[in-house]
Amino acid sequence: MLDQSNYQTMKIDRRDRGVVVVSLNRPERLNAVNARMHAELATFSRDFANDREARVLVLTGEGRAFCAGGDFGPGDPLGSDPSGPTMMVEARQIIDHILECEKPIISAVNGYAMGLGANVALLCDVVIAGPSAVFADTHVNMGIGAGDGGQLIWPFLIGVNRAKYYLMTGEHVSGKQAVEMGLANFYVEEKDDLMPRALEIAEKLAAGAPQAIAASKMAVNAYLRSISSMLMPICLKYEELSMKTEDHREAVKAFQEKRPPQFTGR
Repeated sequence: MLDQSNYQTMKIDRRDRGVVVVSLNRPERLNAVNARMHAELATFSRDFANDREARVLVLTGEGRAFCAGGDFGPGDPLGSDPSGPTMMVEARQIIDHILECEKPIISAVNGYAMGLGANVALLCDVVIAGPSAVFADTHVNMGIGAGDGGQLIWPFLIGVNRAKYYLMTGEHVSGKQAVEMGLANFYVEEKDDLMPRALEIAEKLAAGAPQAIAASKMAVNAYLRSISSMLMPICLKYEELSMKTEDHREAVKAFQEKRPPQFTGR
C-alpha cells in the first residue's frame, strides 16, 4: 500500500475515485534523484499495484521540475562512485516494477525530465507534457552510458536511429516536440492546465473496468518486459563500467564547479 510514512522524497495525495497523485518532492534540487529517492522509485509502483484503494496513479514533480536526473551536487547525492550491486539492483527494479504494474500510471511532466527522470516519465502508460516540459536522457553529459531504461523506451517510442541520436547527445526535446515525435501523448499550452488534464484522464481510467484495462496494457508491457530482460543487464553493466571512468569523475567535478566538462576518453 502507498503509505506516506514509507516515503520521504515523494508526496502522496489521495483523490476521489481511487486516483492517487504522487509528487517527487525535492523541489529545492529540482527533484534530482538522491539515494533515498532512488530507493523509493524502486518501490512506489509496486506499492501502488498492491494498494486496493488506488486505481490510477498520476506521477508529477513538486516545484519547477519533474525530475532533473541524478543528484551529483553536494549534500546527499546519488553519487559519483555508487555502491555497485545495490544501486544497480534498484535501477533494474525501477524499470521492472513500472512495467509489471497492471494499473494505469500517468506522468504529468512539468519542467525538466532528465536522465532517469525522463525515462521514468516515458515508461508511464500516458505521458502529458506541460509548456515547460523538457525531456532528455542526459547520462552521456555526465560521462555515463544511458542505462536507466533509455535504451529500452526511447527506441520503442521514436525508432532506433532517432533514439540513438538523442541517447548519444543528450539533446533536449521540448514538450511540444515530444508529442510530435511520439515520446508523449498530450501537450497542454498553459502550465495551469497540466494537472487538470492529467486528473481528467485519470478519472476517465478510474471509471473504467479495471480488469479490462489491465488486460489491454499488460500484453504491450509484456513485450517491453521481454526486451528489458535482454537489454537491461547489458545497459546496466555498461553504465556501471562508465561510472568508474575519469570522464565521469571529470563530469561530476565540472557539474559542481558549474563549467563544461573536458572529456579525455579515459
